[in-house]
Amino acid sequence: MNKVVLIIIAILLPPVAVFLKKGAGKDLLINIVLCLLMLIPGVVHAIWLVTK
Repeated sequence: MNKVVLIIIAILLPPVAVFLKKGAGKDLLINIVLCLLMLIPGVVHAIWLVTK
């Protein structure tokens, strides 16, 4: 999938971007918890995983 599209999805819906990049696993669970605590850490985590 195109990285630019994944980055846009990571900003708008971080767990969806992590799921598309890594699938269902520990990274998705971590991102969901970060998004529940606060949105910004979830976005940062998603962008980091997408660009890695």
